Amino acid sequence: MQQQREPSASESFFWPSVWAIVLHVLVFGMLFVSFAFTPELPPAKPIVQATLYQLKSKSQATTQTNQKIAGEAKKSAARQTEVEQMEQKKVEQEAVKAAEQKKEEAAQKAEEAKKADEAKKADEAKKADDAKKADDAKKAEAKKAEEKQLADIAKKKAEEEAKEEAKKEAAEEAKKKIVEDAKKKAAEDAKKKAEAEEAKKKIADEAKKKAAADAAKKKAQDAARKSTEDKKAQALADLLSDTPQRQQALADEQGDEVAGSFDDLIRARAAEGWARPPSARKGMTVVLQIGMLPDGTVTSVSVSKPSGDGPFDASAVAAVKNIGRLTEMQGMKPSDFAPYRSFKMTFTPEDLAL
Repeated sequence: MQQQREPSASESFFWPSVWAIVLHVLVFGMLFVSFAFTPELPPAKPIVQATLYQLKSKSQATTQTNQKIAGEAKKSAARQTEVEQMEQKKVEQEAVKAAEQKKEEAAQKAEEAKKADEAKKADEAKKADDAKKADDAKKAEAKKAEEKQLADIAKKKAEEEAKEEAKKEAAEEAKKKIVEDAKKKAAEDAKKKAEAEEAKKKIADEAKKKAAADAAKKKAQDAARKSTEDKKAQALADLLSDTPQRQQALADEQGDEVAGSFDDLIRARAAEGWARPPSARKGMTVVLQIGMLPDGTVTSVSVSKPSGDGPFDASAVAAVKNIGRLTEMQGMKPSDFAPYRSFKMTFTPEDLAL
């Protein structure tokens, strides 16, 4: 509730002074009005002041009459004066009474005005209190709304921070995963590189082996061809120069040498396609039964006498089968090819130069 201000001393005496002035004005006004509306009195008889002179020519009776008339005139004037004084007093009493009534009415009005003013002040105070309460309620509502807004902002900020933290954690996790994937990929690349190096080395070794085998094969082929050609030439020379018996002996000898050359060729070709098993050791021996056609095609390969090591025997069989066909045997005489239609051959790691 709004605190009422205490009136100052000048304000405390202001209204009473105003009311006093108003009251005096009303009194004088009423006196003026009463004088204005006072009924007219009958005209007073003139006071005759007679001065008696004793005249020697008048009689005593006249003198007494004059004296009586003068006394009556004095009494009439005295009564008139008394009446006028009473009327004046009455008017004054009525004026005082009216003034007192006016004063009472003014006091009553002042009291009513005071009460009205107090009521007005009370009403204003109540309105001010209600306004203050409404303002306080409005402020409380505004404060509540502000607190809610701040709470919402704080909540939103917390959610955004949580999201940022989650994003940061996700980024860290992604980064960690990328690093791990990179390490894994690097390891895989290193492994692949090592495997590639190993494969390259193996290919190089195999190529080297194959080159050596090709060189050995070519050398054997060249040697066999040269030997065959030399033998053929020698045999032809011998046939042309010697007797028929000598010529037949030389032809048989030439066939045996050609057969030995083809045995070496078969072993060289088998070495090219042979994959040495881990169990292969020096000194192992396996005897194979081989079947061929006149055009040099290998038709069958089987183990005639095993070495005692299954993988080694199987690798020897596979190596001979991989020969496929020896084109060098095409054009051989039936008599020269007859031993190769079905023959036995012994394989050892030393024979294959591995």
